[in-house]
Amino acid sequence: MRMAEGGMGSEEYRTFLQQPSGNMDDSGFFSIQVISNALSVWGLELILFNSREYQSLMINPINEKAFICNYKEHWFTIRKLGQQWFNLNSLLTGPELISDTYLALFLAQLQQEGYSIFVIRGNLPECDAEQILGIMKVQQQQRPKLIGEDEAQSSSGMGRSSGQSSVLEAGPGVVEGVVDEDEEELRKALALSRQGMEVEDEEADLRRAIQLSMQGKALLGAVMSNMSMPKGGLVAKTTSSGQAPGSTTGGAPLSEKLSAEELRRRRQVYFDRQSQQLAQPTSPQQPTESIGSGKSGTEEDAQAKRSQ
Repeated sequence: MRMAEGGMGSEEYRTFLQQPSGNMDDSGFFSIQVISNALSVWGLELILFNSREYQSLMINPINEKAFICNYKEHWFTIRKLGQQWFNLNSLLTGPELISDTYLALFLAQLQQEGYSIFVIRGNLPECDAEQILGIMKVQQQQRPKLIGEDEAQSSSGMGRSSGQSSVLEAGPGVVEGVVDEDEEELRKALALSRQGMEVEDEEADLRRAIQLSMQGKALLGAVMSNMSMPKGGLVAKTTSSGQAPGSTTGGAPLSEKLSAEELRRRRQVYFDRQSQQLAQPTSPQQPTESIGSGKSGTEEDAQAKRSQ
């Protein structure tokens, strides 16, 4: 009305009408100035809860009568009716009962969430709820939920049920297709697990083969050492260069370069030759090949007689 005093057809008035109001909007939001002026009609005053003025009074929240809380464009009231506190948030399906011990914690939680809290000072107008709750106390069996929470849960449940019903209505072919996909995934998983088991088995076999190979080398070394030790009046033969027949000039034992079958064959040839020499001492000697050396059979027989 004040802007229209300059004329409803003026440019200033038209600009004012086009601009949104900072004190209210169509959703029902009002600014703190509007709420403060509205409460002053009833003789009520708004005081900021975390202001120095109020905090210096050191008043316990349960001794107050009401609080108004604001976050962005949403307002709700926490009011004491009778001897009990209630959260009258319009986003809930109903009033929420708040105990005296939980009130201070609830206000602190709201401050942490960014709410501005105002204390209502003055005598609140009487109402039927306060008169009834002043006589009797209530007990809340189930806390109220947010508006739309039940609908969201029911819609999600209906979505799941409709999905199941659509599968059933589609006929056995669709169900079989789903089962086939599950079986295919199961087969893939089993194939991957078998591959992992085969890899583990191959690694285990390789470890066992390496262990048996090491044991075989140790056994061959022990056999060669026993052959080179004096036993039954026999001593190990040496070549002209002072090396044992089972060794090479490079220092590596001959048993490591010969296979097990070749080693057994040469040992058998050596034992057969020794037994023939003992049975026929005067027989003519034939040149034979010595194990690991290039000497003739005559030289080996002479060495064997001297050792005997």
